[in-house]
Amino acid sequence: MAKISQHFLYAFLLHAVLISARCQATSEHPKKHVVAFFIFGDSFLDAGNNNYINTTTLDQANFWPYGETFFKFPTGRFSDGRLAPDFIAKYANLPFIPPFLQPGIDQYYYGVNFASAGAGALVETYKGDVIDLRTQLRYYKKVEKWLRHKLGNDDEAKMTISKAVYLFSIGSNDYMSPFLTNSTILKSYTDTKYVGMVIGNLTTVIKEIYKLGGRKFAFINVPPLGCLPTIRNSNGSCLKETSLLSTLHNKALSKLLRELEEQLKGFKHSHFDLNSFLEQRINHPSQFGFKEGKSACCGTGPFRGVFSCGGKRLVKQFELCENPNEYVFWDSIHLTEKAYRQLADQMWGGGVGHPHVLGPYNLMNLFQTET
Repeated sequence: MAKISQHFLYAFLLHAVLISARCQATSEHPKKHVVAFFIFGDSFLDAGNNNYINTTTLDQANFWPYGETFFKFPTGRFSDGRLAPDFIAKYANLPFIPPFLQPGIDQYYYGVNFASAGAGALVETYKGDVIDLRTQLRYYKKVEKWLRHKLGNDDEAKMTISKAVYLFSIGSNDYMSPFLTNSTILKSYTDTKYVGMVIGNLTTVIKEIYKLGGRKFAFINVPPLGCLPTIRNSNGSCLKETSLLSTLHNKALSKLLRELEEQLKGFKHSHFDLNSFLEQRINHPSQFGFKEGKSACCGTGPFRGVFSCGGKRLVKQFELCENPNEYVFWDSIHLTEKAYRQLADQMWGGGVGHPHVLGPYNLMNLFQTET
């Protein structure tokens, strides 16, 4: 009986949130022009798209204890609560930005979220189980056509698209998947060549959005992948091979953004250094209000690095901490809401010269700047 009640409560709460999001997303075109927010990438940004695709629980988070703190039920976000884009939307005076595949979402004046857990810039990354970056671009093109059709006035549509902010977090899965799946793909390329393929695909997507009128872009670089609980060596050291790929990617991303600034007229960007942000909290958690920086709140094994949170994946056993706010990591890969809030705060308000704000704009400036 209790089990039935729990299922009913979950269904009721999810239905309520879907209705709320639908009402917000399908409201009439705002009289006061807002800056739309379009989100591309992986599980650091996915608000629930993978709830609606045919995939495995390795790429889903629509079960307890995900969502246990803020939402009180699982929404598909890989955290105990909200993600960085949820806070950023709030700071930008926007509602929650809904997943593109969420049923009933058919208007996009405030933007939409295309991110998919497990996605990479390479089509081959977890192919068939995720929405790769190229497919996310295809979905955006549908939204762009919808905006041009609905707004009618070419100038208004052009302004909406050019004033919008386009946020990306991509690449981590391209570099982690060979280590987590025992793939031999890295033996076929040099590290530099492989990183070049990832950056090349990202470049193509950026230029496509720019060609359609997008001008304001935001990027989160790749975290220290070798230090994530799921990849960290059992002796406590970080896996050097994976961290090297992170470093190569982040250098290449910085170089790309400098080149795009020169090549593309009106291209504006914010670039946030998640790598150093996370390294600080892993190595010195108490300085940022955490008790634990290396082990996850939810999982099993050394550092709770086995990706078993919720007991719905390959390994059923998992442990759950009492207070996620004491941890940097929620599960063996992803962050707690508290860490995501800190990330969003620095992305939004970090000043020029801030150690983690690499681009010329923070997100507050990017949302407010004219094109």
